[in-house]
Amino acid sequence: MDLHFTPPAFRGKDRLITALDAAVGQGDAEGITHALQHTLRQAIHDPEIELPSCVHQPLQGRYARRELHRSTTLGYSVIAMCWGPGQGTPLHDHDAMWCVEGVWRGDLQVTPYALLEQRGPRWRFAAQPVLYGETGSAGSLIPPHEYHTLRNASSQDIAVSLHVYQGPMERSTVFDPLGDGWYQPRVQELDRDS
Repeated sequence: MDLHFTPPAFRGKDRLITALDAAVGQGDAEGITHALQHTLRQAIHDPEIELPSCVHQPLQGRYARRELHRSTTLGYSVIAMCWGPGQGTPLHDHDAMWCVEGVWRGDLQVTPYALLEQRGPRWRFAAQPVLYGETGSAGSLIPPHEYHTLRNASSQDIAVSLHVYQGPMERSTVFDPLGDGWYQPRVQELDRDS
């Protein structure tokens, strides 16, 4: 972590972090992610919590990642993402960490993928039914079920999502398509946008 980086302040941040800390203290991955989904759904509708204005500013050509918090005691991190119209991710994983994603604004489309087999540097996946997240919804990914794409469902409006990761989310494996359901993995370092 950049020792000179200071996450942005925002109204209700202490309230949000207190609730996230309580949820992360729930024990195993299933208990934690279940509690975090509930916590994020409540936070999204809480008028006392207002994310910083930078979170609502998209970037040209790719979605924006803005770190809002990193817990030094519990280890989790909180990233807000802003998705311009139609912006999305390639097929990727979460570096073997659980994650809970809440839709703060707009609508997101999540496509989970099932890993069918690995042959050396080639991985074969099958897309699963698409899931739609609207404002106020939250879902989780727990390894080994972490392969997915995420996309802003709107061609006109931005979307904002809040992601709580088990630890600092600084890299991910991205899977480049080779054809016929086969992909080649590559590790991608993840930037933090200001």
